[in-house]
Amino acid sequence: MNWNEIVPELRNYITEFGIHIISAIAILIIGFWLTKLFTGILYKVLRKRNVEPTLIGFLTSSLRFVFYLFVIIAAVGQLGVETTSFIAVLGAAGLAVGLALQGSLSNLAAGVMLVIFRQFKVGQFIEGGGASGTVEKIGIFNTTLVSIDNKVIYIPNSKLINDNITNYNEKETRRVDMVFGISYSDDVNKAKYLINEILKSDERILRNPAPQVVLAKLGESSVNIHVRPWVKTPDYWDVHFDLLESVKKKFDEEKITIPFPQRDIYIHQQ
Repeated sequence: MNWNEIVPELRNYITEFGIHIISAIAILIIGFWLTKLFTGILYKVLRKRNVEPTLIGFLTSSLRFVFYLFVIIAAVGQLGVETTSFIAVLGAAGLAVGLALQGSLSNLAAGVMLVIFRQFKVGQFIEGGGASGTVEKIGIFNTTLVSIDNKVIYIPNSKLINDNITNYNEKETRRVDMVFGISYSDDVNKAKYLINEILKSDERILRNPAPQVVLAKLGESSVNIHVRPWVKTPDYWDVHFDLLESVKKKFDEEKITIPFPQRDIYIHQQ
């Protein structure tokens, strides 16, 4: 092959290879730009949703790494390099790591689901995973609660998301469910009237929906009256305790007997 034949082929090869290089560079530039744009949007969305900062950083960094890896593989493939074996090696390595960190990854996946579905937020009082308390932090692998008596509780995210979650603060209003027992010799209508007067005098108790005061059960030693007023969620416990005290004092004033011992009487809260 003479020089006149080599030059055109070399020119064609350089031109073709140059196109591949330019394409690979374009893939890198566009891919990195799109990755930065997407992770930036995700970061802002998670910040607006008040997601725990550590979790935000972990998610955005992980996604950025994965996207960068795919972009680099695509660019290398554009240069004509065989990437099938490389992808297979990465897949095998990922599988091995996944099996070794199965428990941690399940907690991580559960944490991501908690962020996406938003069953609760930081500062809300919840019950789930065998514990109850105020949510202090939604972490990468576990959620931190602070109990009523100021104990710190760490619940694995996988355990929490696989359990029933009761959110006591999600709604603006709550119903205070209480049961008051009186003696069979007492006047039921009078007792109900006194309770209704107490409810009407408390401005924290909502008028709509109207509170219920009904005779619910004839127990072995008491006649049980169910009292169900609605209040704003932040007022729940204050109303609960104040109502309990007010009814007891009013019954004492009016000589209405609260049987003792009270096997059939209880104060029930939801």
